Amino acid sequence: MANTSTVYQRGKTPIFASQVDPRLHYCLYVPKRLTNDDRAPLVVVQHGTARSAATYRNLLEDFAEEQGVVVLTPIFPAGLVDPDDLHNFKFIEYQGIRFDRMLLAIVDEVTDRFPVAAEQFYLHGFSGGGQFTHRFLYLHPERLAAASIGAPGRITQLDDTLPWWLGTKGFEEKFGQPIDFDALRRVPIQLVVGSEDVESWEIMNPGESNWMDGAELTGTTRIERLRTLERNYRSHGLDITFDMVEGAAHSGRKILPTVERFFAGQLKTRLRSR
Repeated sequence: MANTSTVYQRGKTPIFASQVDPRLHYCLYVPKRLTNDDRAPLVVVQHGTARSAATYRNLLEDFAEEQGVVVLTPIFPAGLVDPDDLHNFKFIEYQGIRFDRMLLAIVDEVTDRFPVAAEQFYLHGFSGGGQFTHRFLYLHPERLAAASIGAPGRITQLDDTLPWWLGTKGFEEKFGQPIDFDALRRVPIQLVVGSEDVESWEIMNPGESNWMDGAELTGTTRIERLRTLERNYRSHGLDITFDMVEGAAHSGRKILPTVERFFAGQLKTRLRSR
């Protein structure tokens, strides 16, 4: 008979504390058919401001079973250091915490404990998670099999004339490494947003902690800002798919089927290339 801890390592797992920093957490969906000898692809979904990690994990149950992938949803709580802060992870570095490194450490923990192959993984984020995803992409393109950037309210263009985080001026000084454009061009990238994602109250907010003058020049809605990012990416020769989800407003749930189709296509392509 399996012990209790083994039983909870399949299907919807509990929420685990990260060993790298117990303030950070994660949960997974692990297909029931996987054995300990398997090495399944890893799909990581980064939450947004509301920290709805478990919700995304639950919504991806059928996808995980159908595709034979493990789904990891990290949880980076609000209120780290500053109890009123909501935005810590979105800009990668916050109060000495490098959230890109925290995610990679969590991926390593998952690789040690679960039947996954995570040399490269699939990363999706919506809203605040989309902000994190495209900035993580600049730092670690070699770790991503594909990236799906959903409706980010604030974008970082590949432009070394604009200061971080509007652009990438001083990127190497800030993060200790340059952007590897050759690796970046090898990553299939989905840009995805709802056709009705037009409310601007949350992204046109001068004076708040997540504002920089100049953000308004990238657009007044998330659609406009994602189109700006698309133009910027295409000018650098990146591999872009732009998906507009008809009828969807600012809803990670509504765009998720489109993300699933993108990742399913990438998984199939990767399998054929082996």
